[in-house]
Order: sequence, then structure tokens, then C-alpha cells
Amino acid sequence: MPGGMSFELTDDQELIRKSVAELAGKFDDQYWMTKDQAHEFPQEFYDAIAKGGWLGMTIPEEYGGHGLGITEATLLLEEVARSGGAMNAASAIHLSIFGMQPVVKHGSDELKARTLPRIVNGDLHVCFGVTEPGAGLDTSRITTFAKREATTTASTAARSGSPRRWSRRRSCCSPGRRRTTRSPRRPTA
Repeated sequence: MPGGMSFELTDDQELIRKSVAELAGKFDDQYWMTKDQAHEFPQEFYDAIAKGGWLGMTIPEEYGGHGLGITEATLLLEEVARSGGAMNAASAIHLSIFGMQPVVKHGSDELKARTLPRIVNGDLHVCFGVTEPGAGLDTSRITTFAKREATTTASTAARSGSPRRWSRRRSCCSPGRRRTTRSPRRPTA
């Protein structure tokens, strides 16, 4: 189709697929079963991915990364997920690859210099947690919310028992519209 979009992978993208598949293949089913049964983080796998430079796929070159895009990062995670580690393997690395994009795009120079090189070399592992009392990992049960009041935003937080632990409710706000995001499937107490 002349002038149309091509979905064919470039030679470099094919090389990414092949190289990642080869690396992920070094971690067999026994490795992943052992990690899963012991509830252990796959540190050896994570270290191999970092050593191969794969954690820096989307990090700009000036911070030690490759400065590649979402397509290349997606190819990497597809191959990792296709391996014996499946989603356990992909979950071990995906936030280090995708999760820092807000810092890459909007972070201060100081924050970028302090964090991005450490992510590339595997020294800084990116993670996040979403929970509050009574919700656990079920984000549809989170009840903390923010609402606009005049020109400020007021937050209601749920206490988790620790004097320093507070969690914020998810909210969906746009001009002229305020609502707390809650799952319509489950009644809340």
C-alpha cells in the first residue's frame, strides 16, 4: 500500500526480539517454578536484563539508556512474557522500563540525573503499591478521594493503623464534573 503505514518490524526491532528471547531462554521453567514456590523476586533474571542494557530501553541516551520508543519496549516485554517466566518475568521489569516515563518527560534535571542512570544499570528498582485498609490489591474498593472545593482540593484519606501511613482515594475530576471513581459492580459500605 503506497504511502500507508507499515507494521513490518525493522531489522533492529527483529534483533531486539531475537536477543531478548535468547536471554530469557536462559531462565528455564525450573528457575521460575522455584522462584514462584518460594515467593522470591527473580533477582538473577533482573540482573541479567540490567546487565544486557535492556532496562534502559526508553531512557534517554544522555542518562545511559538507548532512547528507544514504546514499540521497542513492547517487543522486549512480549518476548519476556513469551518465555518460561511469563508474566512473573515481565512484572519484574516492566515498571523499570515503562514506569519512569513521567520523570523522563516532566522530571527536573536533578531528578533525572539522580534516578535514570541507576535504573539503567539495575541499581534502582522501580515499583509501586496500591492499597488501603479494607481494599488490599482490589483497587475498585479503594475509598479515599479528592474533591474540588472552591479553588483548593480537599482530600479524604483512609488511615491504615500507622501514624504515618495514609492512602489517597482515586478521583476523576474535570471542569464542571466531580465524581469519585468506584466500581459499579460492588456496593461499598
